[in-house]
Amino acid sequence: MTKPELAKHIRAVSYLTGEFTLRSGNISNFYWDKYRFESHPNLLTAIAKEMVKLLPTEYEGLAGLELGGIPLATAISLQTGVPCFYVRKEAKTYGTCNLIEGGVQEKTTLVVIEDVITTAGQVCTSIEQIRAEGHKVEHVVAAIDRQAGGEEKINAIDCSFASVFTLAELETV
Repeated sequence: MTKPELAKHIRAVSYLTGEFTLRSGNISNFYWDKYRFESHPNLLTAIAKEMVKLLPTEYEGLAGLELGGIPLATAISLQTGVPCFYVRKEAKTYGTCNLIEGGVQEKTTLVVIEDVITTAGQVCTSIEQIRAEGHKVEHVVAAIDRQAGGEEKINAIDCSFASVFTLAELETV
C-alpha cells in the first residue's frame, strides 16, 4: 500500500467529526480515532511499516505508550525483531509495581512510540518518567501529528520527533 493510499484508508476508517474534548482539554470539531485504524490488521501493519522507516539507526527497544502506542510498538517489533515494552501512565501499585512492563533491562536506549500527538503533554510526562528510571530516550515516532505544538514540546526535552502523517497531509486526501 502506498503512503497516499494509506492516508485515504486511515481517513475513511478513523476520521470523525462532531465535538470532542481532547486529552489536552482543548475542544476539537474532528477526531482521529486511533483505535479504529489500530484494530484493522492491514492498516496497523501498513502504518507500522511506515513508522519503521522513521526509526533512528541505534536503539535497543521500543517504548509503546499506554494505550494507543502499545499496538503500534508491537506491530513494529514484529517487523523489526526489536523488543517492545509497554509504558503505563503511572506505575501500578500492586504486583511488580512497574512503570515499564515487559522486562526492560537497566539503562536501555528506547524509542517512544505513540499513535496521535496533539500537545504531547502525556508523551513528555512519560519520557521524563522513563528517564527517571535510568533509561535513555532521544526519539519519538508517531502515526499522526495533529500539529498543535507537540513537536515543539518534544524537541524542548531534547528528543527528535517524526510522524508518518501530519494533520495537513491527512486533510488533503
